[in-house]
Amino acid sequence: MGRKKVDASAVSLTSLRAARLYRLLTLLRSGPQTRAALLRRLKLDVRGFYRDLESLRALGIEVNVGDDTKYTLVGEVDDALAKLPFPDPGLNVRDALQLSIGNSSAHRKLKQRVNSFLNGPRGGPNKPR
Repeated sequence: MGRKKVDASAVSLTSLRAARLYRLLTLLRSGPQTRAALLRRLKLDVRGFYRDLESLRALGIEVNVGDDTKYTLVGEVDDALAKLPFPDPGLNVRDALQLSIGNSSAHRKLKQRVNSFLNGPRGGPNKPR
C-alpha cells in the first residue's frame, strides 16, 4: 500500500517545526550531510530528526540517504520550499484583505482564500473589494 500525498496547504505546522524544517532544507542545500552533523546543527535528538524527515516526505519533499550514510535533498531547494507550508501568521481579516491586493500568484492565492472565507460555502454577499 502506498503513501498518500498530502496537500501542503492542508498541513499545519507549529512555528518552531516550520522553522526547523526550513533550516534542515537550507542545510541540505549545501550538499550531502551526515545525520550527526544535522543533529548537531539543528540541536535535535534522533527521534525528532526522523519525525522531521517524515514530515518532509509527507509533504512530497524527498530526502534520501546514500550508501555513504549522508542525507541529500532530491531536487532544488526552491521546489521544496514551495511545498513547505507557512505557519499561521495570525492575520486579522483587514490584514488579509490588504495583503491580497496585487497581481502575483501569491496575491491571487491569498485573494482566493479570503474570498472563500468571506463568502462561505454558499457564496454570501460580503465580497472583498
